[in-house]
Amino acid sequence: MATDMQKLIGTSEEDDEEEMEMDVKEEDDDDDEEDGEKHVAATQVMVGIDGGMPTSSSSNNNRFQQHQQIQEQVGTPGGGGGRRCRPLEEKERTKLRERHRRAITARILAGLRRHGNYNLRVRADINDVISALAREAGWVVLPDGTTFPSRSQGPRPAAVNSTAVTSSSSHMVPQQTPTASIRGVNSGYRNSVEYNACHIKGVYVPNASPYDLSTSTRSQSSSMVRDGGEQTEIHPLISGSMDTVDDKQMVEIPQKSPERDFSGTPYIPVYVMLPLGVVNMKCELVDPDGLLKQLRVLKSVNVDGVVVDCWWGIVEAHAPQEYNWNGYKRLFQMVRETKLKLRVVMSFHECGGNVGDDVCIPLPHWVAEIGRSNPDIFFTDREGRRNPECLSWGIDKERVLRGRTAIEVYFDYMRSFRIEFHEFFEDGIISMIQVGLGPCGELRYPACPVKHGWRYPGIGEFQCYDQYLLKSLRKAAEARGHSLWARGPDNAGSYNSRPHETSFFCDGGDYDGYYGRFFLNWYCKVLVDHGERVLSLAKLAFDGTCISAKLSGIHWWYKTASHAAELTAGFYNPCNRDGYAAIMAMLKKYGASLNFTCAELHLLDHAEDFQEALANPEGLVWQVLNAAWDVSIPVAKENSLPCHDRVAYNKILANAKPSTDPDGRHLSYFTYLRLSPHLMERHNFMEFERFVRRMHGEAVLNL
Repeated sequence: MATDMQKLIGTSEEDDEEEMEMDVKEEDDDDDEEDGEKHVAATQVMVGIDGGMPTSSSSNNNRFQQHQQIQEQVGTPGGGGGRRCRPLEEKERTKLRERHRRAITARILAGLRRHGNYNLRVRADINDVISALAREAGWVVLPDGTTFPSRSQGPRPAAVNSTAVTSSSSHMVPQQTPTASIRGVNSGYRNSVEYNACHIKGVYVPNASPYDLSTSTRSQSSSMVRDGGEQTEIHPLISGSMDTVDDKQMVEIPQKSPERDFSGTPYIPVYVMLPLGVVNMKCELVDPDGLLKQLRVLKSVNVDGVVVDCWWGIVEAHAPQEYNWNGYKRLFQMVRETKLKLRVVMSFHECGGNVGDDVCIPLPHWVAEIGRSNPDIFFTDREGRRNPECLSWGIDKERVLRGRTAIEVYFDYMRSFRIEFHEFFEDGIISMIQVGLGPCGELRYPACPVKHGWRYPGIGEFQCYDQYLLKSLRKAAEARGHSLWARGPDNAGSYNSRPHETSFFCDGGDYDGYYGRFFLNWYCKVLVDHGERVLSLAKLAFDGTCISAKLSGIHWWYKTASHAAELTAGFYNPCNRDGYAAIMAMLKKYGASLNFTCAELHLLDHAEDFQEALANPEGLVWQVLNAAWDVSIPVAKENSLPCHDRVAYNKILANAKPSTDPDGRHLSYFTYLRLSPHLMERHNFMEFERFVRRMHGEAVLNL
């Protein structure tokens, strides 16, 4: 037991012995008499209903003087008080009581870690716990221990028309009357240590109930007071059971609003994205035994299925039309054994250059060889820098890939997959195919490449300077009768520019002029046309199976007129135009659903960054969702950042099942990114299981 306590509360054996010896020295021989006096002092702090002085102040002073005398006698060798030597058995009993108390403390700390969503360090002490409880209750706790209520918290609750004890003297501090009608119970002093601490600190703070640790339904403590002014201790578990009982009066205190109840709401399937490197570059399954155990754990909490990337750079790595599906065959068999569903991503991009990428999977070697002799097969910026993350859309219909166009290469790959895994389609194991359409598998230009120096919240750069896209732009300009427009903007800044720093994106800038509107229309049309070509062939290859496309949320500079970051990414969505309607019409045409990802969870931690970037993730989310729902396109989402805490899960749930939508619309499914050892940690996985149940519309305990 001592070992468990050391791990949980960070104490050592030497500390235990020292504290226990101090307790032994502080106790008097007459244990029963002194314990009775301490109990009276701890539980009978008389507070009058009408705001009178405590009725036991003089007796409290006498006890305090007696306590000082006892300490002097104990601390002075050969002191005047004839103190009897304590029997050895009594000292052992005292040590056992102390160890029992510490065991209780250890269990409390363990429960807070596991069930209370508190990020406590391994060797947390009681100060860490008190600080965590205080912060969640709305208080500010500084590193030196200074604690005070936040500005948004308002006045602290207190007993109605009463005063609080602030010191061992008769000094009193009036407290305000509460306004909310929430029931509470007494937090009472449990022992003489708490009693003395209250006198020393001079502060009375209602304790939070340790049995309700959720962020939104935390039960506060208060006092039940008899008519005669005697304070009565009530167990926290009966909090809120009644307003009045006979002659007892319940003190009313404010309480946080409870979190939303999702029981009975529509069932939303939850899928978990598998690790990026679950299959290695030799197309071999990595750690199949460990993965099988994790899949079984996911199934045990009723996760609906998993999502896996089928990398073009692994399957067709060495030569055109030579496909190696071995690793994926073994993986799909394991998924079938665990009775999970499977959603597969046709990943035609490289992995390793973006946030969250922990492996490197380049494009096929034979494609890289072509790129060395003809770099224009890749997206290119104004400075001529190539981006080998994916193929340029300018070669969709150009036979530059060993006699095939890019569209033909994609189609051959998808057709091979459909033939190879025919039985999984027939058995319904594979429930959906997500088709990669650009960088990160998303339908957008690679306008913000970190490898080229981009950093948030830069506006990015247009990616249309390879010879094939420039040829397309020239044809469009000539068809319009303005051959001089066959160029990209020369005043659009660089990757890390701000909109107001450029003549093109600033308010009233060239983006809204004749040339600007022509160029942006063409730039966006190339994006839509690419999506249409690939999805039309995907629908042909996977006839009878649902297909989907992924769209990313470019939310920074959304509150400006130009929406510069969206424009460079290919979404012609300034403040006076809906840039997503054409994309939704294209998805609707081929029966594809939308998988939308946006970093709205950033709002929980990076509000200042968003304010600087004039970002609005939630506004963008609702624009895209409404654009899709208006044409009856099913919408799914995935988290763009790691998510393990209840606050983030509640944010996802609120967006997945919006309570304010008059038509009751909701997401078709949700993809969790991603399976990892961190997710499998006990506390994190308990929160994840709770999240899955709520997404499924099940009732959960509000712990």
